Amino acid sequence: MVFDDGEFVAFVGRYPTMYGHVLVAPRAHVEHVVRDLDLACYLRLQAVVYRVTRAVEAVVPSERTYLLSLGSQQGNAHLHWHVSPLTPGIPPDEQQFHALMAENGVIPWTPEQAAELGQRLRVALRDGTAS
Repeated sequence: MVFDDGEFVAFVGRYPTMYGHVLVAPRAHVEHVVRDLDLACYLRLQAVVYRVTRAVEAVVPSERTYLLSLGSQQGNAHLHWHVSPLTPGIPPDEQQFHALMAENGVIPWTPEQAAELGQRLRVALRDGTAS
């Protein structure tokens, strides 16, 4: 867990395809990215996505950061945003959707490495690096 304000949470992805992958989600069950949120709640969520993305970019070298809200009624019906930093130097044919697909491999890492990244992200969020 890298962020929790009682309304929204952010946490390091368990099976990331890119180093630094973080998910941001509302605590309340929400299924649709726009129609289930009023404007004020949507903007609060986007402010968290922004802050978390700034923290990721402060901690993880990235050429670009992908922001996506994925899921479906059959797969994962809870609203969440993926914050996925693209490592510099990835060949173009391995970027974008290719880089996000678990079918193309997840990064090998340990729970300790995930915890260390989480700690670095919490520090970036706390010390204002992510503002």
